[in-house]
Amino acid sequence: MTNYFIGIITLLFSGIIARFFSKRFKTYVLSILVAIGSAFCAVPAFEVLFHGADLAKSFDFNAIFGNVTFSIDHLSAFFILLITVMSLISVIYSNGYLKPYIESKNINSHLVFLPVLIASMLAVVTCHNALMFLICWEVMSLSSFFLVIFESSKKEVLKAGIKYLVFMHISVLFIIVAFVLMAIKSGCFDFESFKLVLQNNKSFANIVFILAFIGFGTKAGFIPFHNWLPEAHPAAPSHVSAIMSGVMIKTGIYGIIRMIMLIGIPTKLISYGFLLVAVISSLYGVLYAITQHDLKKLLAYHSIENIGIIGIGLGIGMLGLTYHNPLVALLGFSGGILHVLNHSIFKELLFLSAGSVYLKTHTKDIETLGGLIKVMPITGILFLIGSVAICGLPPFNGFVSEFLIYLGLFRGLEIHHFLSMLLIFLAISGLALVGTMAILCFSKAFSIMFLGMPRTDKAAGVKSDCGLSMSIPMGILAIFTLLIGLYPQFVFYELKLIVLNMFPAEKLNLVQVCAIPLNIMQVVAFFAIMFVLFMTVLIIIKHYLLKGKIVFHNTWGCGYDRANNHMQYTASSYAGPFLSMLKPLFKKVFDIEKPKKLFPTSAHFHLQIEDIEEAYVLNPLLKFDEWFLTKFESLQSGNIQSYLKYGLIFLLLVVIASLFIG
Repeated sequence: MTNYFIGIITLLFSGIIARFFSKRFKTYVLSILVAIGSAFCAVPAFEVLFHGADLAKSFDFNAIFGNVTFSIDHLSAFFILLITVMSLISVIYSNGYLKPYIESKNINSHLVFLPVLIASMLAVVTCHNALMFLICWEVMSLSSFFLVIFESSKKEVLKAGIKYLVFMHISVLFIIVAFVLMAIKSGCFDFESFKLVLQNNKSFANIVFILAFIGFGTKAGFIPFHNWLPEAHPAAPSHVSAIMSGVMIKTGIYGIIRMIMLIGIPTKLISYGFLLVAVISSLYGVLYAITQHDLKKLLAYHSIENIGIIGIGLGIGMLGLTYHNPLVALLGFSGGILHVLNHSIFKELLFLSAGSVYLKTHTKDIETLGGLIKVMPITGILFLIGSVAICGLPPFNGFVSEFLIYLGLFRGLEIHHFLSMLLIFLAISGLALVGTMAILCFSKAFSIMFLGMPRTDKAAGVKSDCGLSMSIPMGILAIFTLLIGLYPQFVFYELKLIVLNMFPAEKLNLVQVCAIPLNIMQVVAFFAIMFVLFMTVLIIIKHYLLKGKIVFHNTWGCGYDRANNHMQYTASSYAGPFLSMLKPLFKKVFDIEKPKKLFPTSAHFHLQIEDIEEAYVLNPLLKFDEWFLTKFESLQSGNIQSYLKYGLIFLLLVVIASLFIG
């Protein structure tokens, strides 16, 4: 554990050290120090994950905290490797992304808070003391808040950051209540003591899990606690969006999994409820993603979708534990945890690609783009790889984790219980629909941005692709997506060890069924490799046959004269036929200027889709709150004599109350 703490300390001080260097070298120094700190943290995680022995270190603080333990078990080791590798890739990418912002007044604070966020996430996934966990959690939320408001001069950025901070404090409030209840029952703040309390009182465990799920689920982005996410991700710089979506929201998933481990065998109520929320989240996320024209907001809603898919995997795993079906439990938890990894990879790839597009075009509106594949071929190809992966198509990594979850769902039908079968049928149908809508969404995003002709001067003005400091990190992520898709059996072998160590009481039953999914993964790997070889051979043959030749494809023109960007599909028209069938699920806000003359000089049409929960629940609540508070405006008169009068009245009330109590 010594290496681990050296890594944490290195990360905490890396930003402070980097700010003392010249503007030219700040980001390079930060990248080197983050790499060193990440390596120190990753070493013990590798030891645990590949050699099996858990590591722990305890500190005696004071009478309030008690004994504070930092422990690396298999689950923590997995998240440590995820956080260090994914965060380091984004930090390296920031060397290129931050070049135009190097003169910004916020650059020094940005470089300080970025490694603090990484260090706090690492502390969260290893701390086993409730009070210290909450401190690390709060540091994580505050550091990410300052990263989100990097461009604080923009009103919409500041608004998104404040909204994010409010939601994070609502989140931590529920976690505090859950921890306090467990601490009262157990008499201390150690997670091991919580386990004894939760496993011996199922009704109490249900209450605590619901409270914890609201807290951790808000951080993760489950419906209906998701509203901060589509605002904060687009506001943050792209490398921060990549860390937040790819890694930070997974700390919410970590918290939920840790709660499941403390409970042991969840009740039917918790298992059913969790699976239902996960299905709704995945459908809601992808549905709203299709409606978005802001590229980063589109990706943010897909984070909600994929958190839902992870939840489906965990939910089917919980059902497997509840009904004592070890194969369903193994498939569900393995698929969910693998999708945590896969989503981190392809979502980070997509956010970094979006950042490259934004840096060159200075817009996130895909309606104003087009034809970028001609001038940004590397970014276009890498975005396409990420799009195929997130849609769950072979031979990339998204297919493998979703395939495991599907296997778990279909094997879950063996649980002969009506409500269980009904919910699993719903989950299978929902997951299939999510995959279909994801393909629609990303075919829209890729084609509108990268194919066809430039729609505006913003796209036409792009002359080159991003530099190596940005394209190499994206290329590494693209390789990861392919390697996991081609060799899933090796990944599953390590995942099963995590699941086996999550539930030691069920370990024997889980071991007995490990061979079944392992054999299936080997078959998947064989066909994935064959598919890649077949496509490679086709490309080589095509290249050889067409080498040095110019091929023209003439089609019937039907009056066609020349290419015109006004003849192309827009993002709205592309998704319009599908969305027209789902009108009640959206609130549409139109901005129309109709043509008024025979030869109109101006006309425009803009459609914005508002989140129905925000439009019909949150906004009315905020308006009521604003109205209620205005009733007390007169109290804040600014007159010091009035404030003295209020103090005197309060003191008199206290004296009178004390007399009555006496």
